[in-house]
Amino acid sequence: MTTEEKIFNAARMVFQKKGFAGARMQEIADEAGINKAMLHYCFKNKQLLFEAVFMNAFSQLAPQVNEVFNSQDTVFDKIRKFTHSYISFVMEHPYLPAFIIQEMNNNPEFVMTFLNHENRPNPSSLLSQIEKEIADGIINPIQPKQLLLDIFSMTVFPFAAQILVKGIIQVSDEEFNQMMEERKTSIAQQIINSIKK
Repeated sequence: MTTEEKIFNAARMVFQKKGFAGARMQEIADEAGINKAMLHYCFKNKQLLFEAVFMNAFSQLAPQVNEVFNSQDTVFDKIRKFTHSYISFVMEHPYLPAFIIQEMNNNPEFVMTFLNHENRPNPSSLLSQIEKEIADGIINPIQPKQLLLDIFSMTVFPFAAQILVKGIIQVSDEEFNQMMEERKTSIAQQIINSIKK
């Protein structure tokens, strides 16, 4: 394992436990088994390290999402595969949604760098397919972008507002994770039932 891989693995663990604000570079260096000077040599500060870790994770998610969007599957199967793969990914990287929201407010330039990345998720083929399946009488008439927004909202919100969600519905971390496992299929079925002819 390279030093960079050790740093990324350690940073992911510390960010996951402590969040961006609570994480300390010394903790990450200790977790990686390197000294703090070496960590600072590779990454000058915590913000740059987090951005690098984020882009590394994003580069793993984006191809999965695009593979779903661009496949030959039906819209219904794409919805099933998207909710399953996205929720699985975020459960492995639970610090990312809160970080993105924080960065949208504090560092919008960074957010735009990954939104403008050439390998970003591109739903254009899915949007066209939704229009075709509406015309073919498979899906009820719906605005394709509204459908996409529904899918994103239902998958992203519980993670982005995790503390709020757990507090309102009174669930433990374990119960929350179990609910998210269930949502991999339940969200897709709810959406499909609502749009299916």
